[in-house]
Amino acid sequence: MKDQLLMIKRKLRMMDISIFQTQAAGDVKGYRRVYSYRAEAKDHMDALEKTFKMFNVQDTVPADYNARFIQTGDILFIDEGRKGQEYYRLHSGGWKRINRIHVR
Repeated sequence: MKDQLLMIKRKLRMMDISIFQTQAAGDVKGYRRVYSYRAEAKDHMDALEKTFKMFNVQDTVPADYNARFIQTGDILFIDEGRKGQEYYRLHSGGWKRINRIHVR
């Protein structure tokens, strides 16, 4: 059992995650970083799900988070150091990878 837990633990990767939001919900310009933290996740989709859940339930939002809940149009930046960096925007159908140029 312990060996199985260690195997699962090794598959998780540390990621730096930054949340970008506009001042008013629905704006398409004027994104600014509102929060950054480190998380363990299997892959980017796992990190996106965990972040969405954490920042959309009042009891799980960190005490030092002073922005609105994550909603359509918000952007997450995932940085894995040497393994790469990606930006994702939340659309009504889920998270979609975007180019850095969209963060202004």
